[in-house]
Amino acid sequence: MNNDLSAPDAARLLGVSLPTLYSYVSRGLLASVSNGESRRKRYPQEDVLRLAARRNDAKRGGQTAVAAMHWGVPVLETRISHILDGRLLYRGHDATALAQHATLEAAAGLLWDDGASDYFRQDAPILPPGLAGAPDAAPLVRAMLAMAMLATADTAHALQSGPALMRILAAALLQTAPSALPLHRQLARAWHADAEQTELLRAALVLLADHELNASTFAVRCIASTGASLPAALGAGLAALSGDKHGGGSAAARRMLTQALAAPDARDARAAIGKYYAAIAPAFAGFGHPLYPHGDPRAAYLLGRLATLSHGYPQLGAILAACATAGDLLEVKPNADLALAAMELAFGWPEGAGMRVFALARSAGWIAHAAEQAGSAVLIRPRARYIGRHQCD
Repeated sequence: MNNDLSAPDAARLLGVSLPTLYSYVSRGLLASVSNGESRRKRYPQEDVLRLAARRNDAKRGGQTAVAAMHWGVPVLETRISHILDGRLLYRGHDATALAQHATLEAAAGLLWDDGASDYFRQDAPILPPGLAGAPDAAPLVRAMLAMAMLATADTAHALQSGPALMRILAAALLQTAPSALPLHRQLARAWHADAEQTELLRAALVLLADHELNASTFAVRCIASTGASLPAALGAGLAALSGDKHGGGSAAARRMLTQALAAPDARDARAAIGKYYAAIAPAFAGFGHPLYPHGDPRAAYLLGRLATLSHGYPQLGAILAACATAGDLLEVKPNADLALAAMELAFGWPEGAGMRVFALARSAGWIAHAAEQAGSAVLIRPRARYIGRHQCD
């Protein structure tokens, strides 16, 4: 798919005249490419958007920034991940291709330094006393407590490394001791997963390892930009993930599927799905994604793999049928939250397993973004437009 823009379209997007556009090219601020069918120049859309974002700080503090915060133009530069033409790319590598064979550890290494180092060769960390967290707390709360304690305690430098933090996070989410086992196998062992489930866990972790500048990643980058520690930054990501509008998607999708499965027949299941989404509209939990107008490739991959499993999972057929019915009813493609919910139900994993998969996977991306932001030495400090009462007498 060619995303190059014509000169009028590029000028319109930049808010400048054609002569000004041409001056940007002559000054090296913008590249142009030749159109093989004519002599007219074309302008790469990404370059135009990047120039528009940089062009005027005053505008970035105004309407452009407002639009950017709502699925608009980019607001930060990164080399870590990219969503392009319906594909999710980790440093240029297609995430769905990686999901066929890679582990989360390999994906993390790719996100951190393009796979130049094998970070996970080190042993599992030994936790200092008191870091086990509250045994009766919810998994995400235990994880946040662990990161908070690491951020405030005088701990060894080894406990501040990316691999150690991911293994500590897995232990907190699963309420187990830190282990050097591959992370997907740690989940599989805790949930008594068979070989097919273990493979899907591996693939899901890779697919969810990063997703550009989502809410939790932006929170991580903000904290990292202040010079705070890596555990503090990860704690911010977990806190953002705890919100229903971000990490709560798989739980909401599970509730929909549970109601559909409880219906006596297909007609009643369709009615139950319609009633569920009518109550929470306009947000369709498990469906739709502004960055994937033609469908979330992560969901397509995982649901496609689920559909190939033909035995041993008595509810799987009904679950996939409910997913299809909901998609037809809403006329929207599924997203990764639905795939996590379907896996959780089909395999009998504990409620909230999808959230734990999401949190552990995304920690790889958070660590990459925290390091990139800290390396830039730039404090993230947007401006606000005041819309309240003017000065009172």
